[in-house]
Amino acid sequence: MPLDNVAPLRPPSQIAFNRIELDRILSLYGRMVAAGHWRDYALDLGAKTASFSAFRRTAENPEVRIVKDPALRLKQGEWILYGEGGVVLKRGHDLAGVLAPIERRLLKLVEA
Repeated sequence: MPLDNVAPLRPPSQIAFNRIELDRILSLYGRMVAAGHWRDYALDLGAKTASFSAFRRTAENPEVRIVKDPALRLKQGEWILYGEGGVVLKRGHDLAGVLAPIERRLLKLVEA
């Protein structure tokens, strides 16, 4: 089979969450909405990163931002959790580990 007609693989023009990642993020979002903590969200799918932002109120800055940056996959990990002021709360290679601080906060909200 001649390989002259095969196009070279190129990176995707848009970074996105896969179904499993999005399901995990939206599940957490739904539980935070049920606890009365979050009310709105935004998805931003760009050429270099994809981000999910959660808001207490629509007109505010996001309380948390979950960012997927594949360029950092081999360095600190492709997942970054930003806090309200843009401070990095957690970085990692695994989405579950990066979402752990929010999960702990949810447990405190439900217990209170």
